Amino acid sequence: MYISIKEATEIQKELANKVITEDMPGNINYVAGIDVSQQAFKKERVTKNPDKNSSFSSRFLYTPASQDVPFYAAVVVHSFPDLKIVEKADHSEHVDFPYIPGFLAFREVPVIVKALEKIKTKPDVILVDGHGISHPRGLGIASHMGILTGYRTVGCAKSILAGKPETDLPPEKGSFVSLVWKGKIVGNVVRTKDKVNPVYVSTGHKITLKKATEIVIACTTKYRIPEPLRSAHDHANYVRKNNFV
Repeated sequence: MYISIKEATEIQKELANKVITEDMPGNINYVAGIDVSQQAFKKERVTKNPDKNSSFSSRFLYTPASQDVPFYAAVVVHSFPDLKIVEKADHSEHVDFPYIPGFLAFREVPVIVKALEKIKTKPDVILVDGHGISHPRGLGIASHMGILTGYRTVGCAKSILAGKPETDLPPEKGSFVSLVWKGKIVGNVVRTKDKVNPVYVSTGHKITLKKATEIVIACTTKYRIPEPLRSAHDHANYVRKNNFV
């Protein structure tokens, strides 16, 4: 079952309208980090035509058979706000959707969802290594995953995909400025450690930008990257290096 870039773009535009940018009720007792590690792959363009007879969910989840790359998704749940590791889960499988900037979710979300299905401690918020609405079509991987799973999600990326900082960012930890795309605030540029490169925080799903920024700062200790994402990164690499696929 194949999907073209044109159809993937239309899916993103449709799902972007479903993103909730308001805070959902309920306490935050558990915050999870999600990351994906992969073997080296070769970039290539998608040329396959989509299957017009496929259902919406199938078109959303399945990808073109153009590559065959082992992917290793990890979910690490932390208690909040003390950030102790409560549970880890992972899932490994081969993925055949090629690397195309702006379409990361079509590679990674299917593997991430299967890892999430294995955890027993359901997180109240999930930090995703990638963008939420700070995306050219308003649907980065954090928002994409939030819509699919129903989880409250936050995008926390290491580089900009869409937009630019509104002003210069002060050098102190905890400082942040707006990330603006086409006249709209789509995220915050956040300094998580004194005088180090910032991270780029955005609403994924079911959360405001203000709350998302507060959570990222609260989850960051002595490193640039929030602890749940650091833990997920380490676990995904561990799984990859031990070839659990």
